Amino acid sequence: MRATPFLVAGVSLLAAAAVSANPGGSGGSGGSGGMRPSASAPQFDAAAEYRNGIELLKAQKFAQAKKSFAKVLSGAPGDANSNYLMGVAAVGLNDLKGAARSFERALKTNPDLVPARQDLAIAYAKLGDRPKAEAQLAKLKESQAKCAATCKDAGELQSAITAVSAALGQSTTAQLQARPGLLFESAKLGDAAYLSAVGLINEGKYDAAIASLENAQTTFGAHPDILTYLGFANRKLGRFVIAETYYLQALAAAPEHRGATEYYGELMVERGDLGGARRMLAKLEAQCSFGCAEADELRRWIDAKRAPAS
Repeated sequence: MRATPFLVAGVSLLAAAAVSANPGGSGGSGGSGGMRPSASAPQFDAAAEYRNGIELLKAQKFAQAKKSFAKVLSGAPGDANSNYLMGVAAVGLNDLKGAARSFERALKTNPDLVPARQDLAIAYAKLGDRPKAEAQLAKLKESQAKCAATCKDAGELQSAITAVSAALGQSTTAQLQARPGLLFESAKLGDAAYLSAVGLINEGKYDAAIASLENAQTTFGAHPDILTYLGFANRKLGRFVIAETYYLQALAAAPEHRGATEYYGELMVERGDLGGARRMLAKLEAQCSFGCAEADELRRWIDAKRAPAS
């Protein structure tokens, strides 16, 4: 049984980091083959469209950006960042009702996405729905009280509360309030967050790894490697339902992603669903004509579950 979902390589494309992050197993059409998300993203339509959408937002081409995010969401409808940025594009088109719907969907997936809650409140205020705007402001203040000025979102929460209060008091124009640095965050920073997460997973620091993976996700969107790691880290924390959601999202973005297939099969074994695990194994065997590490590992998991306790 592997302790972590990546390989330590003697010669690595990421030699500076001394590891080859490889949630896609040994490569192939479904995996990154050890590349950083910025290098492997062009293989995955969702990730490429996400980055394209961000570039279009930066150029204020809101209608085109909206189309890009719509393509991402067709394969990953639960991606909070994509839903949020779809809302930002709608704001740019002065479609506040559409923006509100997108912000609501983002918060359904990630209730802690402060910019989405801020912009949702402002959209409600501009639409004349003061009670709903005030309800969002109350949730921001509740989060701030829990934060106690010490959490990583402290500054963002205060900025959001100030912006929403101003919108309610002065009927200001709803603005693009993207997460600080989100629209201009470079692929290099996203790669750094991803590689940091790999190291944290190696150390068994799964909560911290999830935070780093979420940072990488703001840069690369529904990238299957990132989603696979999010599934792995949550699974290690016993959050099987959340883990399954991420594995399914990864496979929706890249149906032949071997890492996601293997780890989803392992999750099924842990749940006692050997039939489901065998289906995942059959899928891997169909992809790996001459065998592969992912199929071998999942087969070991299944055999170990079937073996009588000694």
